[in-house]
Amino acid sequence: MRFMHDFVGEFIGTLLLVFFGCGSVAVTTLFSAHVGLFQVAIIWGLAVTLAIYATRHLSCAHLNPAVSIAMVLGRRMSLSKLPVYLCAQFVGAFAAAFTLYLLFGDSIAQYENINHIVRGSAASIKTGMIFGEYYPNPGTGIAATVTTLTAFLAEAVGTFILVFMIFSLTEGCNLGRPDDALAPLFIGLTVTAIISILAPLTQAGLNPARDLSPRLFALLAGWGNAAFPDRHLGLTVYVLGPVCGGAVASWMFCYLIEPLMKGRNSASRCK
Repeated sequence: MRFMHDFVGEFIGTLLLVFFGCGSVAVTTLFSAHVGLFQVAIIWGLAVTLAIYATRHLSCAHLNPAVSIAMVLGRRMSLSKLPVYLCAQFVGAFAAAFTLYLLFGDSIAQYENINHIVRGSAASIKTGMIFGEYYPNPGTGIAATVTTLTAFLAEAVGTFILVFMIFSLTEGCNLGRPDDALAPLFIGLTVTAIISILAPLTQAGLNPARDLSPRLFALLAGWGNAAFPDRHLGLTVYVLGPVCGGAVASWMFCYLIEPLMKGRNSASRCK
């Protein structure tokens, strides 16, 4: 099958990313295994790093629809590959959510029982956040005030920074070159830094597949309306926000920054 290696790479990479990342949210929510935002953020960063290292020789290791769309817009990837990448990413994220539920489903039910939480009610957002994301972050406290516009901007700005750094650190699918050996680490650290700042607002999704697929799983697993408490949550904030942020980063880097870099390099060679 054409593009099979791309599908397998994006599927496995996204599965690993979501498994480790959402897994860190699960053990923090259920068992207080991690204390403080940075511990969860660093695990997300490690998840991104490990997932890229594991799959970059199979696919371009985007692991994120917003990144794939940005790569197509920046002419770093063929449009013909985009459906394969998107399908693999969404399926991989759903598989990760299913795997996490197999492991922690009983503990989630016990947590809900102990805390008198009825799954599907508004209170079950506390456990639903293991899979999908919410604004403001349910764990932030009463001081957090986040409108839909603010949440959209947070996701767009966060993804803009992420995609801009990815474009700066890589050249399309050439992430396997020896001089790119540390690029996955710096991409992971970028994710850690972004989450450390934006997670109190929106949980810092930055990835439509990471949010929408686990959220759909939660919908099917009994969270019902708690999985999609408002019409803006699933699509406007956590899908459209990252896509818009990534698209702007792609345009800015490819049509403003990159020409300046090439001009500077040409000038340097003339000296």
